[in-house]
Amino acid sequence: MKILVADDDPQFLKALRITLRSQGYQIVTAADGVQCIQVAVEEHPDLFVLDLGMPKMDGMGVIQGVRGWTDAPILVVSGRTDAREKVAALDAGADDYVTKPVSIDELLARIRALGRRIPQESEGSQEAQSPQVVLGDVTVDLAAHAVLRDVAGRQVRVRLTPTEWKVLEMLVRNAGRLVTRQDLLTEIWGSEHVSDSGYLRLYISQLRRKIEPDPAHPRYLHTDPGMGYRLDLPER
Repeated sequence: MKILVADDDPQFLKALRITLRSQGYQIVTAADGVQCIQVAVEEHPDLFVLDLGMPKMDGMGVIQGVRGWTDAPILVVSGRTDAREKVAALDAGADDYVTKPVSIDELLARIRALGRRIPQESEGSQEAQSPQVVLGDVTVDLAAHAVLRDVAGRQVRVRLTPTEWKVLEMLVRNAGRLVTRQDLLTEIWGSEHVSDSGYLRLYISQLRRKIEPDPAHPRYLHTDPGMGYRLDLPER
């Protein structure tokens, strides 16, 4: 199992790297939030161990950034003891939270517990966690929360509204599978809007205009009548 440890304390980082490697884990490290995102994109870790108080981008920003493209468990190990900080981190997508100082035995136990949640077939799978999807001349970068179009060899950003991004992100993360209207409406607008399918038709139409080469004849973003929507990736 590959673990990404991100912390701005070099002594803690070194100690944890040595300890985890001695337990048979593959370890990659980062000393700040921006580097953590970069390493995550390159290395596709199976589990994250994050500090919240990192420079350049704090741990909350990292959690929000990686949750756009991976379900890998996130263990926060932080000196922040405020209950509100813990709740905010868990709400943002962290799976567990432990405060410093923490015994190495407890830390290893928490890592083992989170590791049991990782499906065997997806452990170490870069394919399953790929943060980028290419749709013709359009690239959807989940890690950067960006959609880019190749125009004469230059990457031009496609502007999406926050809601358009949420719809597209959910479809990309379930690429090749039907996502029901109810699931999309509940996830994005809440359970009270499960019958408001007009919302979806509007945003799907807008997305097609922005990512499809011919919006009237969609190549990637398909409708399953009466059921929902599906994003089909191009054949390699």
